[in-house]
Amino acid sequence: MTVEQQRLGIVYSPCPNDTFVFDALAHGRVPGAPALDVTFADIDITNGMAERGESDVLKVSYAVLPHVLDEYALLPCGGALGRGCGPLVLTREPGELTGRTVAVPSEKSTAYLLFRLWAADVVPGEVGEIVVMPFHEIMPAVRDGKVDAGLVIHEARFTYQDYGLHRLADMGEHWERTTGLPIPLGAIIAKRSLGARTLTLLADSIRGSVRAAWDDPEAARPYVMAHAQEMDPAVADQHIGLYVNEFTADLGEDGYAAVRGLLTRAAAEGLVPPLGPDALRFP
Repeated sequence: MTVEQQRLGIVYSPCPNDTFVFDALAHGRVPGAPALDVTFADIDITNGMAERGESDVLKVSYAVLPHVLDEYALLPCGGALGRGCGPLVLTREPGELTGRTVAVPSEKSTAYLLFRLWAADVVPGEVGEIVVMPFHEIMPAVRDGKVDAGLVIHEARFTYQDYGLHRLADMGEHWERTTGLPIPLGAIIAKRSLGARTLTLLADSIRGSVRAAWDDPEAARPYVMAHAQEMDPAVADQHIGLYVNEFTADLGEDGYAAVRGLLTRAAAEGLVPPLGPDALRFP
């Protein structure tokens, strides 16, 4: 079997940025690309799958990389980094978080690392209890007073005011202000055991899929909206505009600096294991 004839299992989220990026590749419109068997799962699920080595290729939080890089390689494309797209901390009223209960979608997410780094710099004293709950339950829980604050991501940037909530802080603004780097959110990883040739072909194929989506966005729209969970098309377009950008096509120097910077700072705070010197090398 040639590399091109391989079928690879891939898991990514149903979010518009992922379906936009992978539409052409998933539907066989990238010449010479390996075929994919696609499974959809939210990021907290894919993070766990990566730790158990359960798929060839996965979209995961950058926060999980230090736990999986022995088995998986970070691909230099297909992920989500950017500017002006960081997680938000929402509350019902202005205030501060010392001793307050905060709902988060996962404790092994990039959003959570950014939150802890922000809190270490900004919050006087300690944040209170951390409660993990499904992403879609967080804003209602804050609105209804079940928790004092919520850490939210993605399309919640555009919808939190519908819940009458206050934006206490933007984790991305803090990260960009203190580092000057883009915000690393989601990564594409693939098993090192696939070999250098397959990994290189996969990366080239993902780049081809990104370019195809940019060249003809309307071709990707049916796939995007079929999995967008009744999201308003305008919100889906905003979502894609934020999270699919130059770093999706190639991490580049700034992208790699952002990833290493985040994980180095998080390791210094004891939030993740330290990275080895060649941990991010590709392939």
